[in-house]
Amino acid sequence: MNGLSKFRRLAVPALALALTAVPMTSYAAGGRGGSDQQRGSGQGGRSGKTLYAHTKVTTTVNGSSTTTETGSLTSRDVNWTPPACWYEPAFSPKQLKGSLDALRKFNPFGLGNMVADVYDGYFKDGDPYKNYNLDKQGEGMFWAGVANPNREDEPEAQACDKPPFWVDNGETPDEPLALTPQVLAEYAYDELPVPGTEIEMKPAGATKVNLPTWIWLDKAKFKKISVTASLPGTGLSATTTAEPVSLHIDPGTSDAQTYPASGDCQINADGSIGEPYADGKANDTPPCGVTYLRSSGSDGAYALQATVTWKISWTSTTGEGGDLPDGTFGATQDVTVQEIQSVNR
Repeated sequence: MNGLSKFRRLAVPALALALTAVPMTSYAAGGRGGSDQQRGSGQGGRSGKTLYAHTKVTTTVNGSSTTTETGSLTSRDVNWTPPACWYEPAFSPKQLKGSLDALRKFNPFGLGNMVADVYDGYFKDGDPYKNYNLDKQGEGMFWAGVANPNREDEPEAQACDKPPFWVDNGETPDEPLALTPQVLAEYAYDELPVPGTEIEMKPAGATKVNLPTWIWLDKAKFKKISVTASLPGTGLSATTTAEPVSLHIDPGTSDAQTYPASGDCQINADGSIGEPYADGKANDTPPCGVTYLRSSGSDGAYALQATVTWKISWTSTTGEGGDLPDGTFGATQDVTVQEIQSVNR
């Protein structure tokens, strides 16, 4: 194993341990937040072999104070996923040196001291760095790989394994995985807390063969959701917004007719989906619904799946912005379908 390979394998996780003992100006990502909440107000840390993301996340659900029963979006583009890791400004020369001093104190006779020696060879007496760039304090930062906290256990999160590298203030490194406004927006995509899609149905619980079943969703549930990811101290942030556009109904069997025929129920102007059932409409065609043509029989129930599609867009403090792949989030409900009983005289 050459020196650089040893550096990547041993030094990065060990330095992450040291960062928890050194005051940092950056932030660590925590658990998923609710409406109008911020998360990531702590210090840098580690999970496994990766540093926590230093970005801060703020979630807003159309001014609402709470969100319940939320889930994460799945991209409709099977070839696209939010980033698993990226490189971002992590520490100043003084912080990098201080991390190694702390590491030696933490583990003076074992791996910590050995890793500190490796770092010294690279940043103190190496090439291109001398004495941790202390003479450039305030002129730039060392960038390091961090993991998306939602994907830190995935193999792709290990791709940002380069040792910390220097970047002058105002410059963007020539690195495909370097933090950009779009990377922030894509990370915010991964944090969108979309509401569950448990639908209202009439008849509820059980329905009959050839009887239209009305399906609708409350307008209060489906509003625009925005998440802002920012890098504290830089003024850089990106806001990703999800807007519901349609509900797709999959009745769980081919022996059914959906309304509309495509199974795609559009969002109404007030944010609701479909139309609540009212007395006297049992035989009317619902704007959103399904008619089952065969009973569920011995299987007990059909698994009806309701999936909401969300249109995703983003803006940033740099003026950059655009669209990201549509996302979906759905739920499955059991529907029992019975034969209509008749009496012959």
